[in-house]
Amino acid sequence: MPELYIGLMSGTSMDGIDAVIARFDDGRVDIRGTLQKPYPDTLRRALLNAVTTPVDEAIGNIGALDRQVGECFRDAARELLESTGIAADEIRAIGSHGQTIRHQPNAVTPYSLQIGNPALIAAGTGIRTVADFRSADIAAGGQGAPLVPPFHQWLFSDAEVARVILNIGGIANLTVLRGDGSPVIGFDTGPGNTLLDRWIQTQKKQAFDEDGAWAASGQCIKALLDDMLADPYFDLLPPKSTGLEDFNLEWLAQFSPEHHAAADVQATLAELTVHSIAESVRRNAPHAKELYVCGGGAHNKDLLKRLAGKLPDISVGTTSFVGLDPDWVEAVAFAWLAMRTMNNEPGNLPSVTGASSKVVLGEIHSP
Repeated sequence: MPELYIGLMSGTSMDGIDAVIARFDDGRVDIRGTLQKPYPDTLRRALLNAVTTPVDEAIGNIGALDRQVGECFRDAARELLESTGIAADEIRAIGSHGQTIRHQPNAVTPYSLQIGNPALIAAGTGIRTVADFRSADIAAGGQGAPLVPPFHQWLFSDAEVARVILNIGGIANLTVLRGDGSPVIGFDTGPGNTLLDRWIQTQKKQAFDEDGAWAASGQCIKALLDDMLADPYFDLLPPKSTGLEDFNLEWLAQFSPEHHAAADVQATLAELTVHSIAESVRRNAPHAKELYVCGGGAHNKDLLKRLAGKLPDISVGTTSFVGLDPDWVEAVAFAWLAMRTMNNEPGNLPSVTGASSKVVLGEIHSP
């Protein structure tokens, strides 16, 4: 019987959970089922507040959120199994990323905190659950992020061509697959959708800018863009990673966006996302010929148009062109990482995270 794995992922956009059942064989992915489960509105608001508040959340609140998120992840796995007719005993393991609340790899005491009680997931599904993927890499001196580049290398690398895989979630991150056998690199480029989403939520009460239409209607404010790009993060060399605690509405407020037309601010935020990505590609993948986008940003026509304009010598498309729907890349990656953990195989790349060595990621929770 083929080994099947479930991947559960909720990223920095915090809109809900992506769940997949997948099988891995000879550099290929066979997806047996998918499900998207939105967070309840009240839980999403609580999570956003927990991530962006300038002071630490009370322990009791984080504990309650850990339970609530774990219940959502458990229910996503159950609903996925029910919708596919696949029995729990056919799944070898669940890989649950959890929901990132704090990511502080450069702190005096480095850490990355994901909530979403994995013991509850294991108990509620009857399936071994692998979670806490980032801590082992941080313990080895790494950033603990990004963790998906090893999967990108396994699935998307091509010895004949240099490629970039770009995930545009709340935060954008890229993987450079040079094609010549040299080490893979990957890192967070900066904000992806997060500032675009937060700004349109405050200005138009919409969850996101569909197709990037509102950004496309505005004009980039060059002085504002230049001020934003002066943030020290953009000049840091990899390995590096960031999160919503760094790029949020409080960060945006220092630039007094209320003094500009709201649509022009949205256009400028789109340029910020694209400029930081394009500069990262030019610096770190000068010979790349192809760039494939995954994550929610793959559906933002305005971002893709701007990106193609900034990188005219690179073919820009989505990961569907290389065999995997852009909506499911991250969830499939954590199913793959769960497989690596269950096989006692390393799941990180020191050339990406800066860790001192390859390590097995995650902790296994039995039902």
